[in-house]
Amino acid sequence: MPHGTRDDQTGAPAPAAPEPAVAEGADSGVRLAAPVLGDGPDLWRLARLAGLALNSPYCYTLWTRDFAATSVIARDSGGQARGYIIGYVRPDAPDTYFLWQVGVDPAFRGRCLARRMIDHVGDRITQRGLTHLEATVTPDNAASRALFASFARSRGCEAVWSPLFGPEHFPAEAAEDDEHEDLVRIGPLGRAGT
Repeated sequence: MPHGTRDDQTGAPAPAAPEPAVAEGADSGVRLAAPVLGDGPDLWRLARLAGLALNSPYCYTLWTRDFAATSVIARDSGGQARGYIIGYVRPDAPDTYFLWQVGVDPAFRGRCLARRMIDHVGDRITQRGLTHLEATVTPDNAASRALFASFARSRGCEAVWSPLFGPEHFPAEAAEDDEHEDLVRIGPLGRAGT
């Protein structure tokens, strides 16, 4: 029952919904929610802090408008943005969520925040009936590969890796910024712990 409702049988206040389980070592003071329009600058700042491929500030602001339902922002107890995931449902594969970017404030690394956010997104997309999660990862990004493998195991499915984008898919002028990207496809998704 949502907070503030009453139990239908007794009329007493309904018990609050239990807090979601938090991974060991995780910061329980961090709250996860869908981003809102004003969060665009925070996403851009976090991407820059995290050393990710930086999109334009306009892109992040547009994302908070058009893809908020498939994204998440993490805020600490003081309200400061500490992490985010942005992603979307693939138009040509409506059962598949594509995770575009994960960003974590370097000061919050080692607190299982990326994993908490991907679990949050995983729960939301399976509730919507989606069965697969995809992402691209460079071959040398061991941390992201481990994150997706762990997520797949917790959902009772496997992570299948295949080449997707090579240098020929990027402008020659940007070759130093984009190496090839492997696709990971995870599914069919179950709930966490299944």
